[in-house]
Parts: sequence; structure tokens; C-alpha cells
Amino acid sequence: MTMQQLDPPLPVHVLDKGPGFAFAVIDYGQEYNLIWVTAINETGEIWCAPNPKVRMQANWTMGRKAPPAVVARQNGDCSGDAEPVRAEPIAKPN
Repeated sequence: MTMQQLDPPLPVHVLDKGPGFAFAVIDYGQEYNLIWVTAINETGEIWCAPNPKVRMQANWTMGRKAPPAVVARQNGDCSGDAEPVRAEPIAKPN
């Protein structure tokens, strides 16, 4: 198990909790998700969220839009049926 303090903290969105700042990451090994230790902006609560529940916040200056899972929840859709992000495989050069 390793724990890494993030300096500076990263602005993230924890699904079902809201936006906050991740200030540490816990790695229990290859059979487990990373755990993001996050302070939630609105409530001040500290949550340890598994990797599948954490998204980067939108950043206009970097051209990063809000992830579809976050946008759906902000629009009132809490069903979890939002269209997932599809990643295209990239061919490795030889």
C-alpha cells in the first residue's frame, strides 16, 4: 500500500458528492482501484472515493469540458444511464 500527497491538490468531481480538491491518492495494489482522498467544496467533508467515481473538473483554459457523467447529474439525471465516454484505441508505432 502506498499513499501519495498531491501538491498542488487536483480539482476533481466525485460522482454523487460534488466538486472538490483531491489532496492524496491511496494505492492498495494491482487488484484494487486507486482511492482519491478528496475535500468536497460544498460540505467540507473528506471522502475516500474509488477511481471509477472520480472525474477531473472542467477547465476552459485547457479545453477540457465537463465529463458526460457530471453533466448528466447536473441536469438532474441521477439514473447513471448517461452515455459513457468511449475511448478510441491508438495503434502503437513499431
